[in-house]
Amino acid sequence: MNVQPYIDAIEEQGYVIIEGALPGSVVDQTKAELEPFLQKQKMGRNDFEGFCSERVYALLAKAPSVAEIVEHATALAIVDAFLAKNYLLSSALAIKVHPGETPQSFHRDDVGGAFLPLPRPLLGMSTIWAYDDFTENNGATEVIPGSHRWEQAREPSAEEAVKVTMPAGSVMVFSGNLYHRGGANTSDGTRLGITPQYCAPWIRQLETMTLVAPPDVAGRYSERVQELLGYSVNDPGFMGYVDGLHPKRLINPDYRGRKYRDDLPAS
Repeated sequence: MNVQPYIDAIEEQGYVIIEGALPGSVVDQTKAELEPFLQKQKMGRNDFEGFCSERVYALLAKAPSVAEIVEHATALAIVDAFLAKNYLLSSALAIKVHPGETPQSFHRDDVGGAFLPLPRPLLGMSTIWAYDDFTENNGATEVIPGSHRWEQAREPSAEEAVKVTMPAGSVMVFSGNLYHRGGANTSDGTRLGITPQYCAPWIRQLETMTLVAPPDVAGRYSERVQELLGYSVNDPGFMGYVDGLHPKRLINPDYRGRKYRDDLPAS
């Protein structure tokens, strides 16, 4: 697939919507896996999480089919164009918005770079996958187009925002420094979305993924997912090693990775 038009849209507006990116069968499978964790027992703990919203963290330990979107070929091809190689999965969470939810505050996802004033190099990319239709009144994400290019002092306002409406199975890919928020749910139904977010390889992940998916869990997934979780090193260099060895050795003791010189052991 030619992803250049998507890349161009993100450079211009800060986001792009791709419809039909996920088959309905996968949507249904993930919703079934998440059902035990979405029983209205753990609603949001503050206004940002949403008092009328449920959030499920540590997804790859709870819903294995989420790996399909974490390593989705089209989404990652877009992220590849914006982040340095060896980038990581920073967080992955499900958000089910219930009736009565109020709008979030506007925010950016690249909080790992908050100490660097804007404008700054891009440090993160985010995705939001629709597992229900995102509509005008059920809590669809709101974005402020072009805000990824703003200076530090400029503040967002609701009048500048547009609602991201899209059918289930769609994904929005957007810049980590784009202002956005979860919208209000004034409908009588719920809205489920899942948001994998990616960060530059030298930034600490929002969610400690190697604890979410320790070696026995990570071993169930593809090498690409393992690398995104943090069973990888930032190359060139060896940032991310464990006890002087490549972290993939925790999953596969027989792993023999990079070898700089014949007289050195494999890393």
